Amino acid sequence: MLSVLRVHLPSDIPIVGCELSPYVLLRRPDKTVTTDDVPESAPLDGHFLRYKWYRIQSDRKVAVCSVHPSEQATLQCLGCVKAKIPVAKSYHCSPKCFSDAWQHHRVLHDCAASAVNENGNEEEEIFGRFNSTGSGVISASLTGSASSTSLTNGSTPLYPTAVTQRSGGETWFEVGCSKTYTPTTDDIGHVLKFECVVIDAETKLPVGQPNTLLTSRVIPAPSPSPRRLILVGGADMMGQLDSDGRLSSSGTFTVLSYNILSDSYASSELYSYCPSWALSWPYRRQNLLREIVGYRADIVCLQEVQCDHFDEFFAPELDKHGYQALYKRKTNEVYSGNIHTIDGCATFFRRDRFSHVKKYEVEFNKAAQSLTEVAVQTTQKKVALNRLVKDNVALIVVLEAKFTNQGADNPGKRQLLCVANTHVNVQQELKDVKIWQVHTLLKGLEKIAASADIPMLVCGDFNSVPGSAPHSLLAMGKVDPLHLDLLVDPLAILRPHSKLTHQLPLVSAYSAFLRGIGLGLEQQRRRMDPATNEPLFTNCTRDFIGTLDYIFYTADSLTVESLLELLDEDSLRKDTALPSPEWSSDHIALLAEFRCVPRTRH
Repeated sequence: MLSVLRVHLPSDIPIVGCELSPYVLLRRPDKTVTTDDVPESAPLDGHFLRYKWYRIQSDRKVAVCSVHPSEQATLQCLGCVKAKIPVAKSYHCSPKCFSDAWQHHRVLHDCAASAVNENGNEEEEIFGRFNSTGSGVISASLTGSASSTSLTNGSTPLYPTAVTQRSGGETWFEVGCSKTYTPTTDDIGHVLKFECVVIDAETKLPVGQPNTLLTSRVIPAPSPSPRRLILVGGADMMGQLDSDGRLSSSGTFTVLSYNILSDSYASSELYSYCPSWALSWPYRRQNLLREIVGYRADIVCLQEVQCDHFDEFFAPELDKHGYQALYKRKTNEVYSGNIHTIDGCATFFRRDRFSHVKKYEVEFNKAAQSLTEVAVQTTQKKVALNRLVKDNVALIVVLEAKFTNQGADNPGKRQLLCVANTHVNVQQELKDVKIWQVHTLLKGLEKIAASADIPMLVCGDFNSVPGSAPHSLLAMGKVDPLHLDLLVDPLAILRPHSKLTHQLPLVSAYSAFLRGIGLGLEQQRRRMDPATNEPLFTNCTRDFIGTLDYIFYTADSLTVESLLELLDEDSLRKDTALPSPEWSSDHIALLAEFRCVPRTRH
């Protein structure tokens, strides 16, 4: 007979908006073991599986910490309550938690204080004096009656009116009847119960005892503050990116470049500082999608997109938001694992803004094979291929704009745009391979430029810091023959050094923060390195902080109108590296708004 051997949840903490998909291990009547579902529509030997999800409401309501939402709150800031700051933001799990969070928490008080001061200087009376222990009138223990305060989500009660079961001081509400369940805001702070039972197909009665599991308390999905789009011409800010309506004018377009951190690389060993629930793919994919869609970019260049995640998640989900998708998977001469988890570069564009004209795929492995055939001695070919074949790729897309370019000399002319999206080899000791890959890509783009009068964008994770030889080649069009990176060249593929040039007038988009005019740019300038004209960092882990990601553009045909504000270390919270519950990649997204301009050269 059909029987359930085990039920298990891969994620240890349920999060609002992230689907829970239990692992159910079955024994078939023939004694084989499987994880395949047995629905009522296709019973097996007269039996099928029935699933139920319940929300458990305890008579003792529980508040959760605003900083560590998986922890029960023990302190509440009374200043928040009296100042009518949202109650959820007032809870903390310990005095240390409150003390550590004070720098960020006090911003809430500062905003409320101005309103208080209009009615007299009552700030100290209401907020009290803060000290490092977190004690005093500003905090109170959430025990006894204090913890039984009714919790609500806005004006909507957290709990439905219908009671399904009640047992031992707990009320169970049935919230789902399928195998999977996606927690809602109503579930925050509550334990969920999953139940799986074998049902007789004829009598519709349970056979044997149900298999159950209990989750941890459901937590809200942490969300970072929206990043603003900053004008580089002197104005302050253009507003929040998640507001309704387009922020850019009809003659401009926005481009996003973002390494989203492939799930195959997001190991708990590598990112031990990130909570396991925040590192899980079901959580990260929803958080990444929410962030990407919120930027409302016209063109989206993503790196480290697993091929199965592209097919099953990103392409269909972004299609719902009006994006057409193109993808280039890395080659797999080196990789020997599951082919579905190989990552690659994905480029999306809004169908109402652009149409697809042409696609070029660059496989650096093929270029390596061609190079070794003509430039490497026969005895060294195997060694050369072992060094050069690293599976990296680039995706080049030619698009045609559907919007009018009011500033062009000839408004009736087709407005084409070439967008390159790449992910350069990560190994820091292979400096020659990095330079060679970037040079190979640029030579391909030069051929496209020679065949068409077309503006160009070069986006991606180049795994190269500002001032490195690959960055110099991109930004300066050449590499100093005395550059230290050129000393690493065991195959002599970079010689003569004079060949390491290109004729594309590329400029890094984010250098516009240093060239711009206006007080609104001062904060962004502090997040830039004036020696390299690049952000201080686009990648931030416990082991490394620096810039690896860039958006380059041809300055003779495009101009930067605005840029997505940069994060600083305070934005990431003190002593926090990426990924984190708020930011689901170890990289930060870059976004620039461009306008096509008449070419300045002929």
